[in-house]
Order: sequence, then structure tokens, then C-alpha cells
Amino acid sequence: MEKLNDKIVLIVGATGGIGSAAAKQLHTSGAKVFITSRSAEKLNNLTIDLGLPKERGFILDFEKEETISLAVDAILAKESKIDILINLAGVGIIKNFDLLTVEDMRRSMQVNLIGPFLLLQSVLPSMKEQKKGLIINIPGVLGKTPMAGAAAYSASKYGINGMMKSLREELKRTEIRITQLFLGGVDSPFWDTIDLKVQRDKMIIAEEAGKTIWYLCQQPANAVVSEMVIQPFNHQAI
Repeated sequence: MEKLNDKIVLIVGATGGIGSAAAKQLHTSGAKVFITSRSAEKLNNLTIDLGLPKERGFILDFEKEETISLAVDAILAKESKIDILINLAGVGIIKNFDLLTVEDMRRSMQVNLIGPFLLLQSVLPSMKEQKKGLIINIPGVLGKTPMAGAAAYSASKYGINGMMKSLREELKRTEIRITQLFLGGVDSPFWDTIDLKVQRDKMIIAEEAGKTIWYLCQQPANAVVSEMVIQPFNHQAI
């Protein structure tokens, strides 16, 4: 297992339940953690909670594309590299197909696919220069198997799944590794705005999902976990 001491880790979408749990685990393990959020208030609260300097937190909103390169460029100006990129940012629009609007589909694609694409374009040049790095994406199980009411969400998540698999082929001659984590239902604030009856008491605990990300950040240097599926025992979709 690789040690995390002094690894430069960027967590995009760090202030959600899973992201904050992962950030805590990585920070206490000695990684140099940088975090982003769409919300200035949540970002400030998490930096205080973790005991991070304020300059380790950045506003990054996939719907405001200029914030992506601003955050990444600022980190690279300080550290010259990003060892591990973890993308947890996303939007979940769950509604029946006949209720979906064009704006719903556009927003899903912007936040869940185009934003991550631009993020990768900002981070990859420095990783290619180092010929080393680890990228962890969390498409969720709906990026692998469908669910009623998730047409827009799954379309965007299937898209990022395909994009990352294609990118993996391009990076085979480097030591840049890509891990796709397909998480099932996690009891996190994600569900607070979803109009769907769910049994949150049977979901994965956010702290355990964060611990999984922490574990994946320590993959052996000569191997890669290409995919991992974790889902509630009582609600297995795959």
C-alpha cells in the first residue's frame, strides 16, 4: 500500500457527506488535502473542521466553468503537481421521463459530465508531465445499471463511465491510474432534495463510503483497482 504522507490530494465536491468523510480520513493520514465546494459557507466550515489553512479551500462550480481552471491553476502554482484527484461533485435530478425538461438534461450533463471533462483537462497536463497520478471518480451504480426516473442522471453517469474508460486506454503508457467507484445508496445530504421514497436507514453510511475512498488512495504503486462496486446489502442493483 502506498503511504499518503505529503501526497497532494484534490477533492472536488468535498463538503458533501462522502467528501467531508474522505477529507477527514486523508487529512489525518498525512495527505496535503485541498478541497472545493460550490458553497463558500460550507467550504469555510469544512476548512475549520479539518483545521486546514483557508488557502487550501477553493470555490469550484461545474456550472461556472471558469472556476475550474482558477482552482486547479492556483493549486499547481503552489505545489506544481496533484498526486490524487477525487471527483465527488455532481447533481442528481430524479424524475419520470415525461417530466424531464431540456434544462434538466443540460444541467445533468454540465455538472456530471462536461464539468468533470474540463476538470480532467486542467489536471492531466501536470500528471502527464510527472507520468504519474491517481484519478478517482464516483459514478455511482446508476452509471452502470438503470433505474426508473433516472434517465438524465444515468445518461450523464454512463457518459463519464465511458469517458474514463476511453481515457484509460490513452494513458496506458503512463503510471496515471483511473479508479471508478460505483457506490450504491449512501445516506448523505444528496437525498435531502430528491423527491423519492427511500429507506435511508438501510443505506451505506457516509463515513464508510469516505473510508473506501481513503483506502483506494493507497493502492499499491504497481497495481490499480480499475473498478469497485459497493452497495447496501439489502438493496443490490448490480
